[in-house]
Amino acid sequence: MVSSDGQVMTAGMRVGSDRSVAMMVFALLAVASLLPVLLTPIPPMVDYLNHLARMYILSRNGTPDANPYYEVAWALYPNLAMDLLIPQIARLISVENATRLFLLLSQLLIVGGALALERVVKGRVHLAGFAALMFLYCLPFTWGFVNFEFGLGVALWGIAVYLIFVERASPLRFALHAVFVAVLFTAHFFALGVYGATLGFYELWRAHDRKVPYREVIWRLVLLAVPAVALFGIMQITAGSIGGEGTTWAFEFKPIWLFRIMNGYNLQVSAASALALMAALFVAARRGFLKLTPAGVWLGSGFVLLYLAIPSSLLGTSFADLRVIPAAALILPAFGSLSLPGRRWTVAALAIVCAVTSANLAVVYAIWLPYRADYASIIASFHKIDRGSKVLVGGGEGEDPPFNDLTQFPMFYAATLAVHYANAFVPNLFTAVGKQPVQARAAVERLAIPYGGPMPMRVLAAIAAGRTSPGIPPFIRNWTRDYDYLYVVGSPGANPLPDRLEELDRSARFVLYKIRRAP
Repeated sequence: MVSSDGQVMTAGMRVGSDRSVAMMVFALLAVASLLPVLLTPIPPMVDYLNHLARMYILSRNGTPDANPYYEVAWALYPNLAMDLLIPQIARLISVENATRLFLLLSQLLIVGGALALERVVKGRVHLAGFAALMFLYCLPFTWGFVNFEFGLGVALWGIAVYLIFVERASPLRFALHAVFVAVLFTAHFFALGVYGATLGFYELWRAHDRKVPYREVIWRLVLLAVPAVALFGIMQITAGSIGGEGTTWAFEFKPIWLFRIMNGYNLQVSAASALALMAALFVAARRGFLKLTPAGVWLGSGFVLLYLAIPSSLLGTSFADLRVIPAAALILPAFGSLSLPGRRWTVAALAIVCAVTSANLAVVYAIWLPYRADYASIIASFHKIDRGSKVLVGGGEGEDPPFNDLTQFPMFYAATLAVHYANAFVPNLFTAVGKQPVQARAAVERLAIPYGGPMPMRVLAAIAAGRTSPGIPPFIRNWTRDYDYLYVVGSPGANPLPDRLEELDRSARFVLYKIRRAP
């Protein structure tokens, strides 16, 4: 016979052993997840290189070696996290390392914020850390939305702090809330939206659960909105803005993003990871192992409605609906509980987490490590460009869009680094008013496109041959006269215009041409 005390002791030993194994697995996965940033001088994330180029301009602003084509114009923009922090860090280390340190800090904020939020809600850490690691290289992050990643990490910490003081006197709660609103407003507009929406959903649940009088509910919601409204008012008075891309709806992509979200480089790995995760969550919920708290149900329902209702592009924020998915994936685990009936189930759960995380990490390592040589090659090619030149970027193979292979996307904006290494002008450097404090000077403003990738070579060839149309963008209408050099990135083939282009350098992912001036 085994006494009940012995059974309890055995169960307690098993739980303690399982927890130790889970902690060890989490630690190993965390180290493996943070290592890519430490191993790659320039992480191959699509927008990252464009941001890095802007950091060089900001860091050299006001010096004798400042880029002559760009000027710095500060205003109250809600998208300035890296623009404010990296030039200050670059006083101590190189701009390249300062930008990489900012990315690493963003990742630490994501993982640490998820753990902190779960600790506040449940008094222990259980699920959130694993969820954070599974989504650490999800599509928005691997596409280089670094200000959003940083802001979302801050938002997680802000939500945790708010919940600590949610029952305290309103002046203290309001003061702490106002601080986080100011930081998030400056860091990234949509991260502020995630923070505000989460607190709003939570306050609505609290009011429903405790039968709070309507007057108190309205008062608490007004207190949530006041700091953001005040900052928007100041922004309008000071001629600040949020961006001018407008609003775009793309409902047809909403089902697709659920399967594309896990990986920014490989469609198959992303879909397989998403399906495995969905299946595991469904089985756990069906058997009663996985449950959401009542507050979690309200938050989950709110995120679903937000995802369905929000446009794809909102007030200058592209892929707004896509960004809701990782936000929900990082917040909801804090409001869930997973109770597995035995060690076999625990091992199976850890195996699924390891498989999803490791599969995505394997793709990251396979893409990031080889790109070190590719970026070194294009940086070396900048020394073949005359300083102060104008550089156009074209897409290989005449494709439209330029790349069908997602692994080519990290080369998308590599040529923008010429603004630093050759003091050049590159038209597709990020210079959007309302989002970046760097703008093209009046002399080249007509050539600047704040957002836009490589121009398909078939379009450039048609213009060079005199075949033009009213839809040709102004920045390439006279490209053979306006620019000095052309980078063809992606999968460059043979010289498409031998009479106009002189090849200077070539690698597997780009070709550099000198443009022979048109008469």
